[in-house]
Amino acid sequence: MTKIVIVGGVAGGASAAARARRLSEDAQIIMFERGPFVSFANCGLPYHIGGDITDRSKLLLQTPDSFLARFNVDVRVMNEITSINRAGKTVTVKNLLDGSEYTECYDFLLLSPGAGPIVPPIPGIDNPLTHSLRNIPDMDRILQTIETNNVEHATVVGGGFIGLEMMEAFQQRGIKTTLLELADQVMMPVDKEMAGFAHVEIREKGIDLRLGTALSGVEYVPEIHIANEESGENSNHQHINGHLNLSLSNGESLKTELLIMAIGVRPETALAKNAGLAIGELGGIKTNTQMQTSDPAIYAVGDAIEELDFVTGEATIVPLAGPANRQGRMAADNMLGRNEHYQGTQGTAICKIFDLAIASTGKNEKQLKRDGIAFEKVYVHTASHASYYPGAEMVSFKMLFDPVTGKILGAQAAGKDGIDKRIDIMAVAQRAGMTVAQLQHLELTYAPPFGSAKDVINQAAFVAHNLMQGDATAIHFDEIDNLTDKQLLLDVRNPGELEKLGRIGDAINIPVDELRQRMHELPKDKEIIIYCQVGLRGNVAYRQLVNNGFKARNLIGGYRTYLFAKA
Repeated sequence: MTKIVIVGGVAGGASAAARARRLSEDAQIIMFERGPFVSFANCGLPYHIGGDITDRSKLLLQTPDSFLARFNVDVRVMNEITSINRAGKTVTVKNLLDGSEYTECYDFLLLSPGAGPIVPPIPGIDNPLTHSLRNIPDMDRILQTIETNNVEHATVVGGGFIGLEMMEAFQQRGIKTTLLELADQVMMPVDKEMAGFAHVEIREKGIDLRLGTALSGVEYVPEIHIANEESGENSNHQHINGHLNLSLSNGESLKTELLIMAIGVRPETALAKNAGLAIGELGGIKTNTQMQTSDPAIYAVGDAIEELDFVTGEATIVPLAGPANRQGRMAADNMLGRNEHYQGTQGTAICKIFDLAIASTGKNEKQLKRDGIAFEKVYVHTASHASYYPGAEMVSFKMLFDPVTGKILGAQAAGKDGIDKRIDIMAVAQRAGMTVAQLQHLELTYAPPFGSAKDVINQAAFVAHNLMQGDATAIHFDEIDNLTDKQLLLDVRNPGELEKLGRIGDAINIPVDELRQRMHELPKDKEIIIYCQVGLRGNVAYRQLVNNGFKARNLIGGYRTYLFAKA
């Protein structure tokens, strides 16, 4: 009989336990969780705080009793594995309720400890009004602070997934919120020009967004006087737990009643490191494609490990629930004699930011530049379904690809409708090894309420293929402000659009429908840099000009991409 011991009872660990039982009725499976809850929906925690998920019990996917009843898995909460004896194949367990210790033997050990929030050593950060969010007890503490301290202003540090979700949760509760982000953008998996759509949405919802700003110090100020309502004192703005005075990197200060630290997570590797298991260069537990660590009897999955990047084949750390669940399943297969191999992580992710969705898959431009990988990019802005059917929303889409082979390197999208659909399609296309040329031929569902005859993805593929075939020559938003005297900027929109939407510098305006008749107004000894609102009319103008002997380039993504890159 195979005995499997699992450390950690959330995504990866719980998936492994359930899969192992489905494969074998004989295996003995014990799952240890140092917290009070097992198999809970940690991705749903911000949504309970914000009120979207009203029933707290919905976050509890399984309990020790339900796991035992359905899967015959011995789940031991409030039990922490403190050390591993690899030679003896035993673990030391500490019961956190009574402090007692005992040992448990194993045939296979699975490590799924997850990742802990990074809390930098900022002076004053350890105080009763500062929280991070990793589990249900963290969530409960945040809710308790909101209620007991009559929180009117909250500050979130970090513009990643958790930070953005907590920002929205506070806003939904009517709490004024400041979001601090050290970088020049939120949501680092996308590039800055795509994050610009998030920046606009965040500010439009009344959030005090401060980019390029770090938290440098915290002063906890306890409340020394409690209002006495019987004596006529007003308690409406009373904060009985006190407030915080925050010092910021730009020299400014900020008063707040609740502080959330959400600057990122770090793999929990102490147990593995102390056991002598190999740790990768990025700081995660090193595993092979079968999810084995440097000890063949010990497997590891989830946020604590280094896994293969699907695009580059190099080691990466991607703390997402989808990969963790798949890895747990594969580890269980291999512990029970199968030969499954993990095929890499794309990092496919999406985030809701008020009415906006922003999503990505594969590599972004920052990563490609860092790794020295050649790429080209295209932008498309078009309707989520037929524009004449009510409810259509703009989808802003970016695709990165190899300029020679057309291999898909990554994709990003932002908008209010249809974002998940497009990035899911791109994730499948990338994993299937499709090229941008093949994307042109995707046959996607079409009816006016659901899509367009030429979908966003088809259109992006058309633009990319034009670039690869030499039928278009691109210029990008980040080059526009550095034109030379040998280039001339041409705006081919209608004059009313310039007045309503703005323009770039002192561009000459010739509407595309007048271009054939007014082409003689343009110099042939200069390169004509064309732009329109989203790039489509610019391409029409480009073809007219080059077919008449002009040298020209078209701003891919048009004025819309240029504008949001600066947001």
